[in-house]
Amino acid sequence: MSDVIIYPARTVRTMDKVVPTAGAVAVRGDVILAVGETEELAATYPGATVDERYADRVLAPGFVEAHSHLGGEFGASPYFLGYFPRTAPDGTPLPGAQTWQGVIDALKVWDAELPEGEVLFARGLDMLFFPGEQLTRGVLDEVSTTRGIYVTHASGHVGTANSVLLERAGYGPGTEVEGVVLDADGVPTGELQEMQAMGPVMALAGIDLSKGLTTEGGLYAFAADARNHGCTTATDLASFDLVRPGGYDLLAEVTGRDDFAVRLVPATFGGMTKTLEQAQQLAGAVAAQQGRATPKLHLGSVKLMLDGSIQQYTAKLQDPGYVCNHDAGIWNTDAATFRDQVRAFHAAGLNIHVHCNGDEATEVFLDAVEAVLAESPRWNHRHTVTHSQLTTRAQYKRMAELGMCANVFSNHIWYWGDQHIDLTVGPDRVKRMNAARTALDEGVTIALHSDTPVTPLDPLATASYAAERRTPTGRSWGDAERISVYEALEAITIGPAYLLKLDHLVGSIVPGKYADFAVLDRDPVEVAEAKELREITVLGTVVGGVHHEAPVAVGV
Repeated sequence: MSDVIIYPARTVRTMDKVVPTAGAVAVRGDVILAVGETEELAATYPGATVDERYADRVLAPGFVEAHSHLGGEFGASPYFLGYFPRTAPDGTPLPGAQTWQGVIDALKVWDAELPEGEVLFARGLDMLFFPGEQLTRGVLDEVSTTRGIYVTHASGHVGTANSVLLERAGYGPGTEVEGVVLDADGVPTGELQEMQAMGPVMALAGIDLSKGLTTEGGLYAFAADARNHGCTTATDLASFDLVRPGGYDLLAEVTGRDDFAVRLVPATFGGMTKTLEQAQQLAGAVAAQQGRATPKLHLGSVKLMLDGSIQQYTAKLQDPGYVCNHDAGIWNTDAATFRDQVRAFHAAGLNIHVHCNGDEATEVFLDAVEAVLAESPRWNHRHTVTHSQLTTRAQYKRMAELGMCANVFSNHIWYWGDQHIDLTVGPDRVKRMNAARTALDEGVTIALHSDTPVTPLDPLATASYAAERRTPTGRSWGDAERISVYEALEAITIGPAYLLKLDHLVGSIVPGKYADFAVLDRDPVEVAEAKELREITVLGTVVGGVHHEAPVAVGV
């Protein structure tokens, strides 16, 4: 058994209730052979090599992120204006901006640094953190009247452009494109809401999603970020790579390398289709690719989009809506077109993930699934409401009956927790928001996600927010919807693996599954309080038996 390697650990936390913990795991090739104690495994597999590198570490299942985005150069823009500082995958600090003057100063510094003629594209700003201020074309024109400037807000659903880009996009007085915000005189303010309005300006800024943004460098940056946070399987949940020339070849080539540290699940974006025929054509193209899957490239999922963002007031909410009496939001896809999209992708046997922030959007998705199941009965589809932020108990009951899943955006509890209490849905409705407890109680399998680059890819932190339900200022989001630490850990391991139809391969440390581990300094199940999950150090990952050390582990 010279090809068997036994890895002793302080604890092997399997997330499998049959054998919840062990002292070691045996690996053969890229697969888990057995879990148990070192002596037992050595006796069972004589001649096996015992590798002590993790003897004082905790091995947990590699975390699974079922809603993330590669973003390529789009997500990796160094011009970061977020309120909460971040760290780039290579360790570079991204301080963001915590004051309004800091936002303006940063834009002016970047404008001075960029070559003439290059568009300044900044990301991550959220105006909810700067009450009383407005980001308009006039503010950006004060930075430059010759360079195009585009600032995308943290959600990715709203952006602001200066006059240079607005004029190039053809947005002038009286523009009637939905989402192009006009002032009292009918002149564009610079704010662009949702994809129809943002698309032309994004293209001018070099962000043409339909042509693909994936690069080799972007893939490796994403994999490094995943490694640094214990994540071994992750989605690109709005991908064009499988349906653009050379896209599959790039993914297959890069993910096939041993030094690439994450299994990738590209979910093709189907929201661009406008007719049943277009949706059927795209569904056929995606379905035809499934036979080209590899161990680190998993195919067969698609992404659709209904509404917008709650914190940008573009999500579609049922009564009582927003507490600020804002309007009813924006549909990215109308109900009739959406039903045709669901019909086509469901009939093709694909796994459908749909962006639904508001409960009105969730209702439209449930109606569509119920209709297509009546036309084309299909078991085990696992169609997923992703974000699922305001999904109600009645909707979760219906989801369970329809065989649907929920991917809950628990990071909102932290990153916009206070703002949702004060500015969007109010102190009562947040008690029912991101309702992981209700979902589980009604029999719906859940995942928790980051939607990176919207919020940081950090599954342990994501789990902590769902179990703690406290904002950065310590305010409660309602304890009734808290889930246990163990349930939260399931929702970043076996839960998302189930949503992605990969639970037979990843999500727990069980014989026959891939040897994918997160290497930790503490056992996450044994924390005294949920917030301690954020204090656990990730020292690296193992993906299919290949070791990927995080920079923080050097010298530890």
